[in-house]
Amino acid sequence: MAGRINDDDVKAVRDAVPIDAVVSEYLQLRNAGGGNLKGLCPFHDEKSPSFQVSPSKGLFHCFGCQEGGDTIAFVMKIDHLSFSETVERLAAKAGITLRYEEGGYNPGHQRGERIRLIEAHKAAAEYYAGQLGSPEAEIGRKFLAERGFDQAAAEHFGVGYSPAGWDHLTRFLRGKGFSDKELILSGLSQDGRRGPIDRFRGRLMWPIKDVGGEIVGFGARKLRDDDNGPKYLNTPETPIYKKSQVLYGIDLAKKDIAKISRAVVVEGYTDVMACHLAGVTTAIATCGTAFGGDHIKILRRLLMDNGSARVIFTFDGDAAGQKAALRAFEDDQKFAAETYIAIAPDGMDPCDLRLAKGDEAVVDLVQPRTPLFEFALRQIVRRYDLETPAGRAAALDEAAPIVAKIKNIASQHEVAVQLAGMLGILDTQFVVRRVAQIARWQRQGGERGPGRQQPRRTYDTPAPAAVPSGPALNLRSPAHRTERELLKLALQRPELVSPAFDAYGVDEFTAPPYAAVRQCIQDAGGATGAPSDYLDAVRGAAPNDSVRALVTELAVETIFAKTVDEAYAGDQLVTVRLRAVDRRIRDVQGTLARLGPNGDPERLAAVQNELWVLTQYGQSLRNNGAAAL
Repeated sequence: MAGRINDDDVKAVRDAVPIDAVVSEYLQLRNAGGGNLKGLCPFHDEKSPSFQVSPSKGLFHCFGCQEGGDTIAFVMKIDHLSFSETVERLAAKAGITLRYEEGGYNPGHQRGERIRLIEAHKAAAEYYAGQLGSPEAEIGRKFLAERGFDQAAAEHFGVGYSPAGWDHLTRFLRGKGFSDKELILSGLSQDGRRGPIDRFRGRLMWPIKDVGGEIVGFGARKLRDDDNGPKYLNTPETPIYKKSQVLYGIDLAKKDIAKISRAVVVEGYTDVMACHLAGVTTAIATCGTAFGGDHIKILRRLLMDNGSARVIFTFDGDAAGQKAALRAFEDDQKFAAETYIAIAPDGMDPCDLRLAKGDEAVVDLVQPRTPLFEFALRQIVRRYDLETPAGRAAALDEAAPIVAKIKNIASQHEVAVQLAGMLGILDTQFVVRRVAQIARWQRQGGERGPGRQQPRRTYDTPAPAAVPSGPALNLRSPAHRTERELLKLALQRPELVSPAFDAYGVDEFTAPPYAAVRQCIQDAGGATGAPSDYLDAVRGAAPNDSVRALVTELAVETIFAKTVDEAYAGDQLVTVRLRAVDRRIRDVQGTLARLGPNGDPERLAAVQNELWVLTQYGQSLRNNGAAAL
């Protein structure tokens, strides 16, 4: 069995691959201030960014779902990899050769399942691309040429050809060291009467990549009449390929989608190619499935839900593609508000349009046309006879609940007025009132029930986090707020609070989770003279994942001061210490009251002396600030 990866090599990988570069492969990041970056969390569905990355510390943390950690933890979580698989992938990206403590070099057949399947797909893609130039693939090259794609276009998109024989690819991959089990699991081969055979035979091949750029599957187009299979055949569901979670072309389009906040959703592989070659480099397509909620999540993380974000569907206005676009409305109403429908003249798709009218026609097609709201309503309204009162009433009954889903009251009112115009109802206020009434019913009919509300989330009342046991944090408490600031300083700017901070006891932090973090800093050697791996040491000293997550959170969270300097740090040190002194004074006063005037004289003198010392120390802190520490 392969040995453990050398610790120095793990550290080298962690240092060599910037966390912001890795995270940016999956979502758009923007400046969050204080040297941090923010984006929409890839680990839970959210409408506003609570996911932060600290490039200087190599850490990420989501203030919504509490996920956090370093570069390795991020890749492990998002791609469902083991620790060793993640380090191996990042090492390959950084050009680092790994050493193993036991067993020396790690043989290929002992590597993680996901990495092996990715490698098989990469090898298959290279094989298919090479076959496109073979005499047998003439029919495939002709197919591409007839649609306006030359050799350079095929190479850019990695288009290839799968030979018509039974097991050409299977034998090729066996020769590369892949087992039959791996080939079946990958979906590249399937069981035959005498063993594995190629899944794709005699077809034009498009490699399908995930948002990180790894090939996870293929789309295969039928070329011959004697092929009895479907027109398009895709990779089946595998450990690395989930059709509802991939978008063809996302690897090529993601940077421009994030840059210009625009995405174009088309129906097929050739449409993506045509759009990109025409200059519409934000085009993507689903892979053998309808556009759905998981696809929305991918796009929203890239678009960041800013006010200028736009998604344009180019589906045929009379085809089933309409349903896919309308499903976006049902799955995510806010996403739908940013979505438009573009229908090509004569029902042509982008590939046909480019052939018939050139690149400019494709660019013009994807300019925002009809808002999805309007499109959805017109699709409903057209099914009714609006010449009759009964037809108008029935259309209103079906369309009004859709308009009522619009959460923004101003937008809801505006669309309701548009609906009245579509229906030919002159009393627009009747339609507006009807929509508002249905909206109230929808709110009351939900899980909360009539008159019940979810607790308001404010800055001072964050979502519950997985933290050590103890009373819930109330950040309205000045004590807790100051303790949090001091711990953030100790983790992010230890030089500003040292050496005073290291003299603070764990009991000076009244919130149990904060006391646990203080203990971690102490166990890691303290904040004084913090070494380069200081944060790693503190996180490593955490007794469990909950405390470790809180350390990460505090290490990433912005320090709430315009100027973070020794004066600000001193204020936090003094405030925390002064509160601890005041608490002790109250305790000692209680002891003194319990002893009474007739108590043990020696004990009474000791308590009175402690009270005098504490009172003098507290007064000195108030008068002299950090100089009294």
